[in-house]
Amino acid sequence: MAARRTLKSLRILVALAALVTIAAGLWQLQRGKDGLLITHTTVGQTPVTVFRQPAATKAPVVVIAHGFAGSQQLMQPFAQTLARNGYIAVTFDFTGHGRNPVTMVGDVDEPTKITGVLVDELGRVTDYARKLPESDGRAAVLGHSMASDIVVAYAVAHPEITATVAVSVFTRKSTATLPHNLLVIVGALEPQMLNDEGLRIVNQVAGGNAVAGRTYGSFADGTARRFVLASGVEHIGVLYSQDSMREALHWMNDAFGRTSSGWIDQRPRWLALLFGGLIALAWPLSKLLPRAAAAPIGASLTWKQLLVTAIVPAVLTPLLLWKAPTDFLTILLGDYLTLHFLLYGLLTAAILVLIRLRSRRAAAHPTRPHQQELTALDALPDPAHPRVAIAALVIATVAAIAYNILGFGIALDSYLFSFMPIEPRIHLIAAVACGTIPYFLTAEWMAHGQGAKRGAYALAKFCFLASLAAAVALNLQKLFFLIIIVPAILLLFLAFGLISNWTYKATNHPLPGALANAVLFAWAIAVTFPMVIR
Repeated sequence: MAARRTLKSLRILVALAALVTIAAGLWQLQRGKDGLLITHTTVGQTPVTVFRQPAATKAPVVVIAHGFAGSQQLMQPFAQTLARNGYIAVTFDFTGHGRNPVTMVGDVDEPTKITGVLVDELGRVTDYARKLPESDGRAAVLGHSMASDIVVAYAVAHPEITATVAVSVFTRKSTATLPHNLLVIVGALEPQMLNDEGLRIVNQVAGGNAVAGRTYGSFADGTARRFVLASGVEHIGVLYSQDSMREALHWMNDAFGRTSSGWIDQRPRWLALLFGGLIALAWPLSKLLPRAAAAPIGASLTWKQLLVTAIVPAVLTPLLLWKAPTDFLTILLGDYLTLHFLLYGLLTAAILVLIRLRSRRAAAHPTRPHQQELTALDALPDPAHPRVAIAALVIATVAAIAYNILGFGIALDSYLFSFMPIEPRIHLIAAVACGTIPYFLTAEWMAHGQGAKRGAYALAKFCFLASLAAAVALNLQKLFFLIIIVPAILLLFLAFGLISNWTYKATNHPLPGALANAVLFAWAIAVTFPMVIR
């Protein structure tokens, strides 16, 4: 009894600490907008956001473009940093991305189709920005990843652009004279080829001896170039790095001959508070969920069974999908991920069924050598057993899904990436869920149950990531962009794996956590990857 009271007190303390942490994170994130006038509009059908100080007049504009599978929320750190320092910062959602309702047409690697469309779109947004009443007519462009090539191509074709910042760059469009005043930023943990590409671009001016952190050429004649490494960050982290913000701001000041306060966005720590608090809050809240089963339900596999169930789908899925057509959804790469989840889940389910059938045969013939290993499965409560409270199961599932989608979704949409779907993407969530639901149901089932092995859940998720990596290796050209999202998937597995395990301990049933994770992943994939008609 005393231990139970102590645990209850601990849950209350964690809940209070989590709420304080969430409030602190939100307060600090909102403080980053202090003194800014933020307006939303559209240029044609392109969603556009303008950041500026209310008193800013006759200031240069900086048009900021996101990368593949990104949205304008990802670029807020640059936008708020530049706007707080007197610039007019403009972000937007490219065609096929975020809340832009226009679908891309063609192949993402086809320069005369998609790339040309994106360059034209950047041009329309830049024209709009330069004509704002507060603008002095001068402009710079900044782009990340895919958009680094777009902004360089646009600035080469428009020499009136005063400065260009290319983040995580790979382009063949630059020359020794254009674009004017080019800064290249690469995360120190990004692939070496991006480091080499940054040096190659700067060497067009430096003459072959360029080093990171040194400026070559002259701002006066537009030939200034510089390559910098943002310390300790990879492809996404480079967008939040203090080094990236500082270098971009100093570059704009030098290019436009301006001085500023030097304010730098510091949101990584506040995002950590916000999302760390949301994760922590899930633990005490999970204790409010109704118990859906009298005893823990799941496969309760032995180590031998677990290894077979985890490894076989991981090996077979990328091999079976290697040559399979995957152009059936209007979200680039989302169709492959849907198939990967679906096939992986079906293979896992087939193995679990075989194990169960074998256990029943072993129970019918107790002299068989595997009897001790297998009969434990049939001692488990059946999910259809009357002890399973259907009403409690429904309540727990709805609550878990709501916390994932609303609790995290609103924060994600406000500060990280576009999460709330526009109408053309709603049906895509249901389509992707056809793949994620089988995967997460089988993954949760295999990792839980009476006598479930410690580390079973982590093993299941590791094998899935390994299978995804194998798929990329087998078809690098088509699936290359999946490399970018692997760190994001890992973070989601870690965060929502914790939450689903807490949900399981509270309900004794794998279904609520499985469906909550399946809906979250389907939602994230459907709203993140670009819409494309091929």
